[in-house]
Parts: sequence; C-alpha cells; structure tokens
Amino acid sequence: GLLLYDIVAVRAHRPAMRWRRALARQLAERPLDNTWVLAGAALAVALGLWLLALALTPGHRSLLPMRRPHPDVRAGLKRDAAAQVLRDRAMELSGVRSVRVRMRRRKAAVHAVSHFRELDDVRADLDTTLTEAIHGLGLTHAPRLALRVTRAARKG
Repeated sequence: GLLLYDIVAVRAHRPAMRWRRALARQLAERPLDNTWVLAGAALAVALGLWLLALALTPGHRSLLPMRRPHPDVRAGLKRDAAAQVLRDRAMELSGVRSVRVRMRRRKAAVHAVSHFRELDDVRADLDTTLTEAIHGLGLTHAPRLALRVTRAARKG
C-alpha cells in the first residue's frame, strides 16, 4: 500500500518518498552481482511464484458457504453432499424412477426420470420438495433450481 501511494504521488508530480529515492540510488550504485541485489531479486522471484501459486490453486470452491447464525461460527457444505441431499429428497417422491443432480455454486441442475405418474404432477411435486430442501440446507446464497423431468424410455 505504501509503494502504491508513493507511485500515485509521483504521478501527481510530487517528489518520491525518501526511502524510495535512497533505494533507487543504492540500486544504481551497486553492481548486479552484489549479494544484496541478488538476495532482493531472489526474494522478489519467490514472492512472485508464491502469488502465482495462490492464484492457480482452487481454494475452497467445492464448499458452499452456509448461513452464520452466530458471528463466531463459520461452516461450509460440500457440493457433493448437497447434491446427495437433493437427490435423496427427490427419490422419496412417488413416480420418480431416477434422479441426477449437478450442484454448482449458483445453480442446482436436477434431471429426474418419471415412470408412472403424469410429468406435470411429478414436476410440481419435485419443484416444491426441492425448493424446500434447498432452503433447508442453510446456504448463504441459495442456488437457483433448474429442473428437468422426462419420461422413462420404453423397453422393447
């Protein structure tokens, strides 16, 4: 932050801070094979590699953040576990043969296969049940439900 402030001040036609002028003078006077110059360059490279590694690592993307009832408590729910809960709730309904759930950060894509009930009735029941299940998960940002219901393929 201090370096950024100094750069902005120089761009605004103000003199650079004393430490920056002294550093620039020292770097101009020292040869490139000096131990301190090489140590500073190695530190800059290490810091750059560390920042690059942090930028490329996935972090906690597989966790969905949950609501915080108390400021001291933080919790997360794995996407696979949330998808399993939605799948189990959908399989409890009559007329549902199989369910596939893809849980993303902003959307829960549910594909259900029905076999003996009307598709509109199954879709309405699934919509109600899964909407309640999503709100029951206690997530900070409830994902949008994308529901697709199809008829089971006929045998023969």
